[in-house]
Amino acid sequence: MKILVAGGKGQLGTDCVQVFRETHDVLAIDLDELDITRLVDLETLVKKFLPSTIINCAAYTQVDNCETEKDLAWNVNVIGTENLVKCVEKHGGRLIHISTDYVFDGSKKVPEPYVETDEPNPVSYYGKTKYESEKVVRSVSDRHVIVRPAWMYGVNGHNFLKTMLKLALKNPENEIRVVDDQYGSPTWSYELALQIERIIDADAGGIYHATAEGYCTWFELAGYFPNKMQVHHTIVPCTSEEYPTRAQRPKNSILENRHLKEKGINIMAQWQEDIDQFVSIFREDLVAEKIKGK
Repeated sequence: MKILVAGGKGQLGTDCVQVFRETHDVLAIDLDELDITRLVDLETLVKKFLPSTIINCAAYTQVDNCETEKDLAWNVNVIGTENLVKCVEKHGGRLIHISTDYVFDGSKKVPEPYVETDEPNPVSYYGKTKYESEKVVRSVSDRHVIVRPAWMYGVNGHNFLKTMLKLALKNPENEIRVVDDQYGSPTWSYELALQIERIIDADAGGIYHATAEGYCTWFELAGYFPNKMQVHHTIVPCTSEEYPTRAQRPKNSILENRHLKEKGINIMAQWQEDIDQFVSIFREDLVAEKIKGK
């Protein structure tokens, strides 16, 4: 199968390339090679490669910056997605679109999770652009898959776990304040790539939540990870009000993988199990990366 991965150098895109290259012909593109907001360039590539599947991992994900860089966020997250949909409609194949937990407002009482049939109501501009991208995919393409992960981390790119590790290594005695009233399911990008593979193999369509099982707060995650890494830290809890950000975050980002389970293709493990495996594989590399200041 020919698979085109947009955003192929990002956190999830890199893992998708690694997973799918084992059995498929994979072409990865990123901003430095092709801008998906430029339809003519994108269509030229798609017409030449003729992928049977396009996985859209490309997105502008700097949540706080989206509040001020709205044109950029809209162009990448909505127009870029629309262009990919147009290429699928014109040249065939199917689109696997990666969305986010931020399409929900987080107002459900914890631990009640969000399911695929719940009505989105984003409270940040980033969430709004991702919801609009979902609507574009659903309105134009009959053969679509929308995957909603949450709280993603991986060995590639920037993420919350790497930030916590960097701060702890820099000054172990310095207090790191982390919010303890936002809940979600930390999701390993490599496991998500394997889950996407299962969705494609099952020829499944529609919307799928795909997160690790179980949930925690950012504070709980911030403590669990460095403990497993055997890195001394001083992490203290705070409220969202005590740590204001430009963009509003959902208080409840717990997603239930209901549709994956209904189809018998859910492979996501408990979040602690994934963290443990992630650390066992990448601990030395992660520490070396942060010591070098990356």
